[in-house]
Amino acid sequence: MDAEIPKKVESVRWVGDTSGRLVLVDQTRLPLEFVERTCEEVSDVWEAIRALRVRGAPAIGIAAAYGVCLGMRPHVAAPRRAFLESLDSVHAYLASSRPTAVNLFWALDRMRDAARRMPDTEPLDPLRRLLDEATAIHAEDRETCRAIGRNGASLFADGQGVLTHCNAGGLATSEYGTALAVLFTAQDQGKRLRVFVDETRPLLQGARLTAWELGRRGIPATLICDSMAAQVMRERKVHAVIVGADRIAANGDTANKIGTYGLAVLAHAHGIPFHVAAPCSTFDWDLPDGDGIPIEERAAEEITEGFGRRTAPYGVDVYNPAFDVTPARFISAIVTERAVIQPVTAERIARVLGSR
Repeated sequence: MDAEIPKKVESVRWVGDTSGRLVLVDQTRLPLEFVERTCEEVSDVWEAIRALRVRGAPAIGIAAAYGVCLGMRPHVAAPRRAFLESLDSVHAYLASSRPTAVNLFWALDRMRDAARRMPDTEPLDPLRRLLDEATAIHAEDRETCRAIGRNGASLFADGQGVLTHCNAGGLATSEYGTALAVLFTAQDQGKRLRVFVDETRPLLQGARLTAWELGRRGIPATLICDSMAAQVMRERKVHAVIVGADRIAANGDTANKIGTYGLAVLAHAHGIPFHVAAPCSTFDWDLPDGDGIPIEERAAEEITEGFGRRTAPYGVDVYNPAFDVTPARFISAIVTERAVIQPVTAERIARVLGSR
């Protein structure tokens, strides 16, 4: 164990002032090692996002916002026009790290807009303005996660079995989570839940991260292979499914970790509610439906040589999409910080959240 695990684990944190640094939990090392990595350069943040050292849509957005601060530090004394041009370059660079999580682009756009709003007579150091914006994004996510937990806890009853996929807990956000925030809040309300955790192949975020988080909270968790979900549903051990989201189209079609779509179909076949928990910033209002959501394809080695051991013949073709899209018709409710959206239709979403 490289470091003692603090009582309160923060996936992402900024240390210091404008000359400070980004510190993040290296999630590729969990659950056997708790290691924090320090990012001093924007390239460190890009690599951390790309390599899944930091992951989960909200946490990626927060890390990217702080990454802008690191990337703009060498340009702090530049004239306004040159400063904004450099900001565009940093924005594009960080945006290239991963294509699917809309929170990444939302946070980067918000950072750029904050800089563009600064008047020429701005008395503050522009880096101070950028750090203030990144800190605000971080703080707002904390409140958002708590609100998602409060809004979604009513969907679950004492004694239920709940299935989740991938990791949508504190490691994926500022500290409390989205899907897991709902379960944590239900626990705080005295509800006793048993959580079935898909291992989430090929990178095992469920096994490595979600099971670890649930264990630290004292919530009973049962780890299963992804292919076992249908059987535990058939045995009526699961009464509801809840997952996070990386991007949600205007009609409610939802992109999440690969395997989520299959779970939604299984839940539908067994008459089990399938819920999504995500902040409003995860909605992509420019996409009318899920057909336009870009799906990241990752390296073949994640499947053929997972965790350093070869498990497939050399030369075999590999298809490794990191996400899939669940049609809104399979989603019972979307839990946001504003409200629970139910039923999930474009009209209902617009009525509850507005168009942007």
